Amino acid sequence: MDFSNAPITFSLIAINVIMSLIGFSNANFLDKTIMWPYKVKREKQYFRFITSGFIHADFIHLLFNMISFYFFGPAIEYYFAEYGLGGNISYLLLYFIGLIVSDFPSYIKHQDDYNYKSLGASGAVSAVIFACILFNPWGTIRLYFIPMPFIVFAFLYLGYCIYSSKKNIGNVNHDAHLWGSLFGLIFTAILIASQAPQLFPAIIQELSHPHFDI
Repeated sequence: MDFSNAPITFSLIAINVIMSLIGFSNANFLDKTIMWPYKVKREKQYFRFITSGFIHADFIHLLFNMISFYFFGPAIEYYFAEYGLGGNISYLLLYFIGLIVSDFPSYIKHQDDYNYKSLGASGAVSAVIFACILFNPWGTIRLYFIPMPFIVFAFLYLGYCIYSSKKNIGNVNHDAHLWGSLFGLIFTAILIASQAPQLFPAIIQELSHPHFDI
């Protein structure tokens, strides 16, 4: 894919990769950028809501998030520009507010827990993925080589996030996935309603006519 077709997406991927690679080998850098609610509350380090979204636990964590972002980000970058939804400004708002919103419930829950820390772009990436579903609900994603419509993936993903959050599976901040996903849907729906409400009939038409391209 040409960089010029999705410059914001590729720039964000580059920042994620660079910061994550630094964090892999620099514990001090990681300590200063990770989401640490205890420090945020007591030392007013609000920048952690953003910086923690550009670092990852390991190569697998980074790869999974960036591949997901690579598949969905350029589509949203295109839709927001093509449909008069604020273009790059709206796209950046979706991404960065998604980071903050997805971390906020965990911040409230763990602000007095010295040992709780979290990291990763999952909240922002989830927001982008679920925003994309509004425009192309029956598009196909391959999950472990199994083709699946975006909208089916969305409900399975939400169900997994809710279940995993309750069970605390893998010590991963699954709440960030859940809240990022919901934010992506709500933000994009409000954006369409305020900037291009004429899109809603087409969205409803698409939703009401399922089709599955393998």
